[in-house]
Amino acid sequence: MRDVFVVSAVRTAVGKQKGYFREYLAPELLALVLNESVARIELDPMLVDDVITGCVYQVGEQAFTLARMAVLASRLPETLGGITVNRQCGSSLSAIQMAAGMIGSGIHEVIIASGCEIMSKYNIASDMNCTLANGQNAGHPFGKFYLDKYGIPSQIVSAHAIAQKWNITKEECQDFAVASHEKAHKATVEGRFRREIVPVPGLDKDGNGIECMTDEPIRPGTNRETLDSLKVLAGTDWMTAGLSSTVTDGASAMVLMSGDKVKESGVTPLARVAAGAVVGSDPMLMLTGPIAVTPKVLSKAGLKMSDIDIFEVNEAFAPIPLAWAKELGADAGRLNVNGGALALGHPVGNSGCRLSVTAIHELMRRKGRYALVTLCTGGGQAPAAIFERA
Repeated sequence: MRDVFVVSAVRTAVGKQKGYFREYLAPELLALVLNESVARIELDPMLVDDVITGCVYQVGEQAFTLARMAVLASRLPETLGGITVNRQCGSSLSAIQMAAGMIGSGIHEVIIASGCEIMSKYNIASDMNCTLANGQNAGHPFGKFYLDKYGIPSQIVSAHAIAQKWNITKEECQDFAVASHEKAHKATVEGRFRREIVPVPGLDKDGNGIECMTDEPIRPGTNRETLDSLKVLAGTDWMTAGLSSTVTDGASAMVLMSGDKVKESGVTPLARVAAGAVVGSDPMLMLTGPIAVTPKVLSKAGLKMSDIDIFEVNEAFAPIPLAWAKELGADAGRLNVNGGALALGHPVGNSGCRLSVTAIHELMRRKGRYALVTLCTGGGQAPAAIFERA
């Protein structure tokens, strides 16, 4: 396999539900980061071989082939194709893995991997129980085969069960959530996200046009008292919305390139894709995949936990990264160092690429060597990737 490098990595700010990006068409929001990913390195768009986009709720304006529609909404040539992939919350990290595999194997030289989700329009489970053109129900993905084995899936109940299994308390989860907001706020104030965020037009709460440069969901005043005031979610003893990631909108993109093409083009690489892996995990607990995939991807890279400078473990719910850290003995000081989805939000199909963009830029900022990115997903899976600063 040939070496594969990330040569450009950008994202929009994350918008709250019905926030910054509430009136965008998904292809048009994604097109903005596709344009910037190429323009930032002055790359001839004709050199791009394909666009791969992660998106979970592929309905309405996110349906058909979002990647291709975004190409047509962008400044990229209309001769460029696009493919959209769905691995639930890990979709855009899988897009990066697919791009790396195609380039590493010699099929392509340059690919834009990306992610996009506008949850303001297409909320959780919006792709289920659809109606066909003849008026009949299209059916539900959790059929009898699934329900007989695993019951009705609930990520909230699964997160609570994980907390119980790993003896994680409500107070630990609350403190983790508070820290996520504090770290994200500090990173914003210090300008850590400035290089990765593409300023794009959006709307304030009154409908006025603004330039969006900061992540909208961050709540720096979050504390135990505010979290205690929230309603306990059904099926749990103490889980609340404050201990889960927020419904949000956003897009991100990175340009991946073969080592030969890097030399030929003279582009300065940001990071090398050192390894990738994926696992299926218990569909009932559902969200434990990062625990299993981390040793697998480390083994592929020939690395140990202590070799990793930054861990980005998606904060779908507070117990998930806490259980991951407890099980694997991770250094908490290296985990989600600029906050995570509890503060920054989780536009599901976008999150894997967004986490990778942030991890790579933070590696560069602190002159670290390795970053590991992983996400749990609905249905019990987890992809993971390791990036090495170039």
